[in-house]
Amino acid sequence: MLNTTHLYREIHQQPQVIENLLQQEHAQAQALANQIRQRNITHVVIAARGTSDNAARYANYVLGARNGIIVSLATPSLFSIYRQPPILKNALVLGISQSGKSPDIVSVVAEGRRQGALTAAITNFSDSDLAQEADFVLNLQAGLEQSVAATKTYTSELAAIALLSCCLAQEDQAMSALQKMPQLVNETLQINQALPQLTERYRYMEQCVVIGRGFNYATAFELALKLKELTYTMVEPYSSADFLHGPLALIDQGFPVIVVAPSGQMHSEMEAFLVPLMERRAELIVISDSGTLLAQAQTPLQLPSDIPEWLSPVASIVPGQLFAMHLAATRGYSVDQPRGLNKVTETL
Repeated sequence: MLNTTHLYREIHQQPQVIENLLQQEHAQAQALANQIRQRNITHVVIAARGTSDNAARYANYVLGARNGIIVSLATPSLFSIYRQPPILKNALVLGISQSGKSPDIVSVVAEGRRQGALTAAITNFSDSDLAQEADFVLNLQAGLEQSVAATKTYTSELAAIALLSCCLAQEDQAMSALQKMPQLVNETLQINQALPQLTERYRYMEQCVVIGRGFNYATAFELALKLKELTYTMVEPYSSADFLHGPLALIDQGFPVIVVAPSGQMHSEMEAFLVPLMERRAELIVISDSGTLLAQAQTPLQLPSDIPEWLSPVASIVPGQLFAMHLAATRGYSVDQPRGLNKVTETL
């Protein structure tokens, strides 16, 4: 049965994992934030792969919008293969990795340390190679993640980034909002219990696109990855802006489009974005708390209301995780062991 799988259990462990992280890593996040301020760091270089790279996309928006910090994603091959790393000494070099084992990610943080930069790691293993190279380690507090497809470690990575942002901003209101996220993720799980029936409609879906923008640009990439990993569907993620610059030509009657559109500053843009999709009679799957947007969808996936936009990715990925899991089960695929994949992938 699906509810006995590792993936099902790990998706439903997410509220507790996030709560554990917020309680147990607050002091470490505050210590890192203090060092960032003391050293007047305004630039963060993040090394990550796969799901963790999508968490880095979230950091790009959160640390930029809320803390005024420039975030760039590292090019690990410059460090591990070409041996021509850029100058890092005035940056925070942050590695994000569930396992902390991939040599290319470790090499970026190690080079940052060699150059005298402040280094940090967000990982599920505090004794990993990555953690050994970091001045500060935020442990994901996720416990062992046994399903190949990462779920609880992804949302914990997002929560760790949000926690660091709160510690940097020193805003009580923001921290209070973050503390509510375990409850809101639990609500998200509860209001999407009809997904086993809804996914039957997509049993034979061969391709689709996932659209998100702003803070949820990361969600588009992570949901696309989960669908690829678990359902073997050809899926491409886009921002709504990029999609209008050419890929819109893909859309004709019945083409599946997943739109991630929680309330916030992007609401009016996403509402306008749906118009040409409806004109082309696309098959719309909408993840939102907005009744206006959900009403346009053949398949509405609801989010709780009153989640601040900057925190919405922590919850908005959850219906996507459930959708991918149930679609894989509908197709008779193993949700714990997707074909050809390993839990830990070590790249150079």
